[in-house]
Amino acid sequence: MALLSDLGTEIVIPVCAVIGIAFSLFQWYLVSRVKVKPDHGGEPAAKNGKNGYGDYLIDEEESINDQNVVAKCAEIQNAISEGATSFLFTEYQYVGIFMVAFAVLIFLFLGSVEGFSTKSQACTYNKDKLCKPALATALFSTISFVLGAITSVLSGFFGMKIATYANARTTLEARKGVGKAFIVAFRSGAVMGFLLAANGLLVLYITINVFKIYYGEDWEGLFEAITGYGLGGSSMALFGRVGGGIYTKAADVGADLVGKVERNIPEDDPRNPAVIADNVGDNVGDIAGMGSDLFGSYAEASCAALVVASISSFGLTHDFTAMCYPLLISSMGILVCLITTLFATDFFEIKAVKEIEPALKKQLIISTILMTVGIAIVTWTCLPSSFTIFNFGAQKVVKNWELFLCVCVGLWAGLIIGFVTEYYTSNAYSPVQDVADSCRTGAATNVIFGLALGYKSVIIPIFAIAVSIFVSFSFAAMYGIAVAALGMLSTIATGLAIDAYGPISDNAGGIAEMAGMSHRIRERTDALDAAGNTTAAIGKGFAIGSAALVSLALFGAFVSRAGITKVDVLTPKVFIGLLVGAMLPYWFSAMTMKSVGSAALKMVEEVRRQFNEIPGLMEGTAKPDYATCVKISTDASLREMIPPGALVMLTPLIVGTFFGVETLSGVLAGSLISGVQIAISASNTGGAWDNAKKYIEAGASEHARTLGPKGSEPHKAAVIGDTIGDPLKDTSGPSLNILIKLMAVESLVFAPFFATHGGLLFKL
Repeated sequence: MALLSDLGTEIVIPVCAVIGIAFSLFQWYLVSRVKVKPDHGGEPAAKNGKNGYGDYLIDEEESINDQNVVAKCAEIQNAISEGATSFLFTEYQYVGIFMVAFAVLIFLFLGSVEGFSTKSQACTYNKDKLCKPALATALFSTISFVLGAITSVLSGFFGMKIATYANARTTLEARKGVGKAFIVAFRSGAVMGFLLAANGLLVLYITINVFKIYYGEDWEGLFEAITGYGLGGSSMALFGRVGGGIYTKAADVGADLVGKVERNIPEDDPRNPAVIADNVGDNVGDIAGMGSDLFGSYAEASCAALVVASISSFGLTHDFTAMCYPLLISSMGILVCLITTLFATDFFEIKAVKEIEPALKKQLIISTILMTVGIAIVTWTCLPSSFTIFNFGAQKVVKNWELFLCVCVGLWAGLIIGFVTEYYTSNAYSPVQDVADSCRTGAATNVIFGLALGYKSVIIPIFAIAVSIFVSFSFAAMYGIAVAALGMLSTIATGLAIDAYGPISDNAGGIAEMAGMSHRIRERTDALDAAGNTTAAIGKGFAIGSAALVSLALFGAFVSRAGITKVDVLTPKVFIGLLVGAMLPYWFSAMTMKSVGSAALKMVEEVRRQFNEIPGLMEGTAKPDYATCVKISTDASLREMIPPGALVMLTPLIVGTFFGVETLSGVLAGSLISGVQIAISASNTGGAWDNAKKYIEAGASEHARTLGPKGSEPHKAAVIGDTIGDPLKDTSGPSLNILIKLMAVESLVFAPFFATHGGLLFKL
């Protein structure tokens, strides 16, 4: 028997979640102590701890109490916050309609499995026992779908709120030094990370316990209904990612092409009409989209593990503690990340620019090492020493140390993927410097080098994913893969904190430029931002790697639920599925990139029109019309997010209904295999181009200075590369990992329907 009793489990999980929420609120309180309103009376606003007054005296020459700078920062922050909030509200109205429609679909499809009867039915895996009717599964799946969707939307929304709250505060702290600014940006990221991890865990845990009141001993039905939670989380993430990605990149490309290349004005110059839209975009795309995306991964990994466990010995013997192993790993993850965060904010202080990136990398390493110990503790206290795991119709005997290894393999694979991504996208290493160097001969060579870098960067992550799949499957079948995915996501709070830090510092730089702060402050925010770019790439690497594992785990659960014993590639039904599945990521990317292109086209025309028609705009005597640009981005993204979303959501339904479960299993495998490759190469290519441009702009090394300064021919070539990379790294790449997961989790939720009524064309 396990050391931790069922009562212990029922206390530990919610307590850890509440600790996570409390910690994030505490971090938020610390951020809120930086005042954005100008304080009258000349007395410094923030007397923070160590040397509140000292800081002010050192930087007195930078006129720290300059009232109008503070007022201007507050004004810009307001504009960004309002823009982001109004966009998300509009987006959620559209998505809300879709959510209701899809919830009805789930209910009708799953309810029709037994012809809407309310009688108990024989269980799927154990025909001697009676389980709750299909109608109950339909109802509860619908409820958990709605819960998952709402949690996902809130995750994104709160993340955006804290980011727009922190951006101006980061700018103001940058006047005192780079360390102070780093802490504000990082703490705000932590608010989002912990809120999301704890909320996801708490809602899932409460849902399981409430559903248990009805389901009683029927755990198989209970956890089948819970899978709706993952589906809800990811379907909202898809629209958030695609909509937000189109919004942010239309503005970014429009602002860069006209501002930097044609008019030769710096990035985030207040004369540029698209500049507010660009900064709003960082929040709705990178923050709200990323939040929903990682929440979706987390929810699905938990659901996949729970579904497989419910038909293994944990579920059959009703061992609640062992059953909750996935949730206990996440609980441990919150505690581990909490300690890790303190290393960045409290134990060590950052004094120089070059300490920023190492500090963020240490976060990953510390959290991974501590988590390895944490997993060992959870495994030895919560699992019996030996148990069986469902493996395509048979039960496989597994020891608890084997499961420990499965989780660790996922955890460390995540770290490897993170570091490889960093190597290929950070301008501290040769790959990006080579790309920057190729700008000497113009944009074409830059593009060639960048694409080659992206394709090459796929190699090691794929091997890492392959090894973790092989090891975890050999030890514990599909359950092993599900917990490996959870291992990768167990440090999600730290991962998200690092990730949200990027857009916050990006915004801080924009605000500094727009408020007309001194050159020194802009240099500090640029240093924060360059580190943030790399960490954003690391975050995307994590999201893609975990999506691959999660998707495979869901695929296993789907195959088990649909009653397929083996997927044979040589049967034509499966092979055509593979081909079509592998094509889907290309179709999806084509849609999202074309959307960014056409929206950017409108944006470029509007920005040019304003520069030509508003007198005194270039001289800085007239104000540009920011609102029109914001409207162009909003309209474009809301209109254009529907087709790619529909493609992903409808494919499994159409294939499963008309071609049946074998073809659908082929489609899922195909999309997983091609989607991972495109996603990794797209986000790394884009990240490398972006940092190659920043490398030339910063002019930190002898080599960079031969390519610069801003406005030189190599720099213009670098800007073009960066502009091409924008939709790759922030729209298509990150949305693909949602495509992979979403199709798998949707197939799993609808599996009972496909198994009974699917394959209409082959039945003719």
